[in-house]
Parts: sequence; C-alpha cells; structure tokens
Amino acid sequence: MNIRNRIFKPLAGLAMLAVMMSSLLGAPARAEEVKAGDLVISQAWSRATPRGAKTGGGFLTIENKGSAPDRLVAVSGDFADKIEVHEMAVKNGVMTMRAVENGLTIEPGKTVTLAPGGYHLMMLDLKAPLKQGDKLPVTLQFEKAGTVVVTLDVQGVGAKGPAAEGGKMDMKMDGMKKM
Repeated sequence: MNIRNRIFKPLAGLAMLAVMMSSLLGAPARAEEVKAGDLVISQAWSRATPRGAKTGGGFLTIENKGSAPDRLVAVSGDFADKIEVHEMAVKNGVMTMRAVENGLTIEPGKTVTLAPGGYHLMMLDLKAPLKQGDKLPVTLQFEKAGTVVVTLDVQGVGAKGPAAEGGKMDMKMDGMKKM
C-alpha cells in the first residue's frame, strides 16, 4: 500500500461521513410537542391528497400524564368544513370506518395514537387539496384540558408517518475501515 492510499482513503471516508452528518443539520426536528393540561400532543401529521379529493386524514399522539381520564370531544380547522375522530377496523375481513361517538377517551398514564389503520382525524369537505409541506393548524377540544392548537405537517401522498422520527438515522458503513 503506497502513501497515497494510506492518507487519502481515510480522508475520503471522513469527508463522506462529514457530508452525511452535515445533511442532518438541516433535517427537520421531531414534530413539535404541545401541552394541554396533563396531556402531551405530539407527532401531528397528515398526508397530501390528490387533486379533487374531498377528504383527508390527520394523525397524532396524545399522552395523558395525569391521574384522571380526559376526552377529545371536538376537532376543527379552517381547511375543512368538518373534522371528526374516526376509527377504522377490519372485522371478518371487512374494513369498517365510523365516527367515534361521545369523544375519544385518553386514560391516565396511557398514550393514544391516531394513525393510519386505526383512530384518525377524518377531515371532510376539504377546501383545497393538501400539499406536501403544508402546515395545517387544527384546534383540539378536550373535556378537561380545554382547547389547544396543534399543527399537522403534511407529508407525501403515501407517507406512513411523520417525517422526522426523533432524528434517528441508520447509516450503513460497509467498506469503511476503522482508523
């Protein structure tokens, strides 16, 4: 191995690592956490919708850090005529979706996740298509914690979750040698 290989290969590896790490500095942080009483709302997001779509879904996590249950009793936003909490379930091989009556209960010490395939915010009669990068303010009304505004970050059409899951990264360093 000549001197060029001994010096430049490790430097090239370090340069590549520096470029990958610096790209993380501009990456969005984890979706904001919003507090309302004993509740912590986080990971609020939505999916972009195709042109002409009149409905969309909203997703978030609600953690109850208190000692008493609370209920999400109403949701609203200026971008849709109506927003309801819905539950999707598959029973006997048939998918069903229904509005949750009397609010969604968040038990003390528990976390309720509104996600694709389960509980979610059903946004009805959208006033315009939801576009990736949009920020949608949504007002959540809780029985005990009161009213709080959260922002849904709109991801791509096929997104499976919020864009920045805690800033974790999974980089393969195969072929790089330890110095």
